[in-house]
Amino acid sequence: MSSLYIYMMVTGGAGLIVGIFCGFLVRKKLVESRIEAIEEYSRKVLAEAQKEAKTTKREAELQAKDTLYQMKLEFEKESKEKKDEVLAQEKRLHQKEANIDRKIEQLEKREDRISEKEKAVGKSELELRKKESECNQLIVEQRKELESMAGMSGEEAKQLLMNSMEMEAKHDAAKMIRRIENETKAEADRKAQEIIALAVKRYSGDYAAEKIVSVVNLPSEEMKGRIIGREGRNIRAIEAATGIDLIIDDTPEAVILSGFNPVRRQVAKVSLERLIEDGRIHPARIEEIVGKARKEIEQNMKEAGEQATFDVGVHGINHELVKLIGRLKYRSSYAQNVLQHSMEVSFLCGIMAAELGLNVKQAKRAGLLHDIGKAVDHEVEGPHAIIGADLARRYGEPNLVVQAIAAHHEDVEMSSVLDVLVQASDTLSGARPGARQEMLESYVKRLEKLEKIATSFRGVSKSFAIQAGREIRIMVEGKIVSDEESNVLCRDIAKKIEKELTYPGQIRVIVIRETRAVSYAK
Repeated sequence: MSSLYIYMMVTGGAGLIVGIFCGFLVRKKLVESRIEAIEEYSRKVLAEAQKEAKTTKREAELQAKDTLYQMKLEFEKESKEKKDEVLAQEKRLHQKEANIDRKIEQLEKREDRISEKEKAVGKSELELRKKESECNQLIVEQRKELESMAGMSGEEAKQLLMNSMEMEAKHDAAKMIRRIENETKAEADRKAQEIIALAVKRYSGDYAAEKIVSVVNLPSEEMKGRIIGREGRNIRAIEAATGIDLIIDDTPEAVILSGFNPVRRQVAKVSLERLIEDGRIHPARIEEIVGKARKEIEQNMKEAGEQATFDVGVHGINHELVKLIGRLKYRSSYAQNVLQHSMEVSFLCGIMAAELGLNVKQAKRAGLLHDIGKAVDHEVEGPHAIIGADLARRYGEPNLVVQAIAAHHEDVEMSSVLDVLVQASDTLSGARPGARQEMLESYVKRLEKLEKIATSFRGVSKSFAIQAGREIRIMVEGKIVSDEESNVLCRDIAKKIEKELTYPGQIRVIVIRETRAVSYAK
């Protein structure tokens, strides 16, 4: 068994060796055949590459020849164009040379003609000079003969003639100036009347004299008792807070508010209406409502100023001036509402400026602002025209407008047509029937001065003239004025009123000093 195994192993090993050798021979043959195929392919590729290189070379040579030919053609074309251009320039130069030669020839001929003319002119000048000297001699002889006949020299005759002509011209000029002045004056008067009449006709404003009382309607007679309050504390609180006198009489379902200051009267009216509507009437509530009403009236005045500037067509006014314009709504002059008066003056100024060909917007602006000083004349010393001009200047108004405001009552000298227009419009507005009432204005001024006297003393916070000026109530600061000092203050104010004011009957002076203690429960 072992010898069989050995035999099989030997036989298998010999077969394996034979197989390996045979495989090596076969593989060698395959490799050689592949190498030959590769070499054959390489030879073909090389041949094709050589063939393609020859073709590319031939194409490049042909393209180079074609490019060279094109360049040659372009060069020949450019050379021909340049040659033609040179020939054309040569031709133009030859023509210019010919023209120059011709002009030189013409100039030479002209010079010859000028020389001949100069010779002829020289001879003429000699003849002219000779004739001129002969004429001058004749003129001198003639002048001597005339002077001997007239008995005066030529200069004296000339001066006499000039003086005569001057006197005659002055006489004619004086007659013409006088005639023109008379005609101009008559025409100016007529034109001014036409312009004023046209302005009055084109503006029609409503007139209603300002009164010094207001009426508040009540829902029932029972409300009068609630307004008076226990022992009159409510009515006293209303009068103290507003400075307006409440008159509760037999007039059915009505309370009369009396006071010269329209702003205070309006505040009192609004406050009382609110209290009646609310139903809670007591001193604390009265003070609260009066404070709110006062703020509301201030807002209304601002809106009134804005509305006035819009109505007259004047824009760009400083907002502080607009507020002052609104304050004029509650200001009266000789019983005429100042805001309504200012708007009317503005319209009249605009109409007359348009007729005269002036700046209409500037004229309206000056008319609207001409009485702006009356909004603060109770706070600032001086004429309202000067105060208004200072305000307008401070808030950036044009110089012409400032000058017109200052000059409309002739506090300063007038310097432009606008000044005259504002003054004329102001006069027209105030002079129309029913526009003003002199007595009421003087009465209001007396009450204003009465309050001013009271507030001039130290420690006085408020003063209210009521009862048509027969009584003045003065509120003093409790921390500044003591009870004893209030008696002395009352007597001093009364003496100053007696010294500075003229009034019928007597004036009752009441000094009110109040001490309040306030605390809060938290």
